[in-house]
Parts: sequence; C-alpha cells; structure tokens
Amino acid sequence: MTKTSTAPVLSVRELNRATLARQLLLRRAALSAKDAVEHLVGLQAQNVKPPYLALAARLEGFTPEELSAAMEAREVVRIVTMRSTIHTHTADDCLTLRPLVQAARERELYGFRKGLTGVDLDRLAAISRELVEAEPRTMKQLREALLTEWPNADPQALAIAARCRLPLVQVTPRGLWGRSGQVALTTAEHWLGRRAEPVPAPDATVLRYLAAFGPASVKDMQTWAGLTRLREAFERLRPQLVTFVDEHGVELFDLPDAPRPDADTPAPVRLLPEFDNLLLSHADRSRVVSTDYKGRTWQGNQAYCTLLVDGFLAGLWRLEETGDRAVLTVEPFGTLTERQREEVTEEAARMLAMLSGAPSYDIRFGTVVRG
Repeated sequence: MTKTSTAPVLSVRELNRATLARQLLLRRAALSAKDAVEHLVGLQAQNVKPPYLALAARLEGFTPEELSAAMEAREVVRIVTMRSTIHTHTADDCLTLRPLVQAARERELYGFRKGLTGVDLDRLAAISRELVEAEPRTMKQLREALLTEWPNADPQALAIAARCRLPLVQVTPRGLWGRSGQVALTTAEHWLGRRAEPVPAPDATVLRYLAAFGPASVKDMQTWAGLTRLREAFERLRPQLVTFVDEHGVELFDLPDAPRPDADTPAPVRLLPEFDNLLLSHADRSRVVSTDYKGRTWQGNQAYCTLLVDGFLAGLWRLEETGDRAVLTVEPFGTLTERQREEVTEEAARMLAMLSGAPSYDIRFGTVVRG
C-alpha cells in the first residue's frame, strides 16, 4: 500500500459517484450494446440473463434482441477470462484480454495436478483444439474424448485443463435471449475467424480499467483481473495519470479527464443482476457496499440480484415468471422512504416492460430473511 500525504482525499461517496458514472449507472447511456460491453471491459456472464440485466440498467432504449444479434454476428462472445469467470466480451477484447490472463488460467491447473499425472498438457491442448474445431463440443463430450487418451486421469481435470489451456468460447445459441441452449465450445480463433493477439503488456488494459472502474488502487485492478504484479504497469503510466487517496490513505490512480461527480450528485435506483462487476471489481468494495451489508448478496454458491438505492447496495430482488404473469419481489435490507419505494417500483416496472414477456406483472416488497 502506498500512502501519499499530499494527494487529494476522495470520500466514500465521491468514489461511489465516480464509479457509478464510469459504470453508466448515474444516467443511462445512449450506447449500443456492443459499445457498452467494450466500455465496461466485459460483463459477468455465469448465467444467461445477467448481461442482459446489466445492460438494461445502464442503457437507454436497450432491447435484449440487440445483444443477441451481436452474439449471433460473432461481434460479442462468452468466454472465461478475468477471475476464471465467464464474461461477455467483444470479439476484439476476447482476442486480447484472454492472452493477458492466460498465465493465470494455466496456474489454475496446479490445483488439479494429481488428476493430471502422466498427462502431456501440450498434447492435450492440441487434441482438444482439433476436437472442438471439428465441431463444437460440450464439456461432457470433451471429457469422454480425452479419457480415451488418458483413461487413468481424472475426467473433470482433463476438461478443466482444456478450458485453461485453450481460449474456448460458448457458441450460440448459448447466451441468446429466449433461445439459449446447452454449453458447446470451440476456440475463439475458429469462431471469430482470426488469430488471438500476442500476450500484451497490461498498460492499455490498466487505462481501460480506470475508465470503467476508477479511481482505483493497484490492488483494486488486481482483484478485478485476477492478476498479480501490476504495480510496474501503474508506475510506467504514472506520468499520464492523476492520483488521490481514499479515507484510509490508500493511493488511487485515475485518468485526468475521467468524470468525478460531486458527492451529492443524485444517484437513481437500479436493479442489477447477480455478480454484477460493479460489486466485484475492487479490493475495497466500501464504495458500493457498506460494512453492514458485506456478504449479503450471496449464500453458499447462490448469488442474488441486487438493489442500489442512492448509489449503494440496499437490498435484493428476484423475478419469478409463471405462464402469463411475472412477479418481481424487492427485499430491502433496511427501511425505504415512501419516495424511494416509488422509485424502486418505477425502475422495476421499467425492467419488467423491457425484459419480461409476461403480459401482466406484480411488484412486491418483502423482507430479507437471508444473510
């Protein structure tokens, strides 16, 4: 941690407003889905719906068909990148960000080395590439094919090794709105018809991270990317950056002309998907999540959709659709004012009109019993 006594101090609310502005959450942006995915340096996409929910909260006039069309045109893809997590990326980012984090993906294999005893990983990668480029394969099909080569290996470890060694994208219809199917994989190069970029220096990605998540510390970006040893890149870039400190004295870097709104700038209510990158991309999440609510957005392996009020985590929400009716239930952590309840209801109605095919809906307020 670097402490700088002469740098301006940014309060938690100032960091909150700056981050919301970068994340397109202070006001909806008039961007295409593809341009928004590029600006945000990808969207969390463990499940099919989160990227659509994330863009619905951020874009003016967004329709789910727009993102689906970009995926069908192979302008946007689903691939494991940062933090070993499936993200929705533009094709260009897929071919540059995956090489940036490739070494980290391969280090994951240390945890599976017992199951890979006697396995030549270079040969495994070559066989896997041939298999998935001949036709897209499910993980089950890939496991079974690799087991014929290494019958004594752990089947799960073999499939994970293929995913770590190769940039495997999920082919459509997986990820399409209303038409998603099972996960089938091929290489990014095969799907996109061009080769991946050489492993880049992280400098350009540092600048893009700050544009989407800044002001931020070195540790913040390392948390977002799942990488280590990024201090050197920040130091190279220091002459073209500005620096601040947070209330704890941690040094924060930023782009000189990036938006840093006043702390009292109004922040609208927003409904975000589970695992939204807003909540996961800083080592210190207090700019969005208060200490009282830390750890309340998941339980075990189950993550919940989240509610922002005044720019901060304020509750959970869930959508249940049965037949021709949709019920969206909001569960605030604390007491909302009458005006806040009205804003939540308005935002929920907007979300339902945009993303639910049900002809009728109901918006309810409940009490959180989890966490």
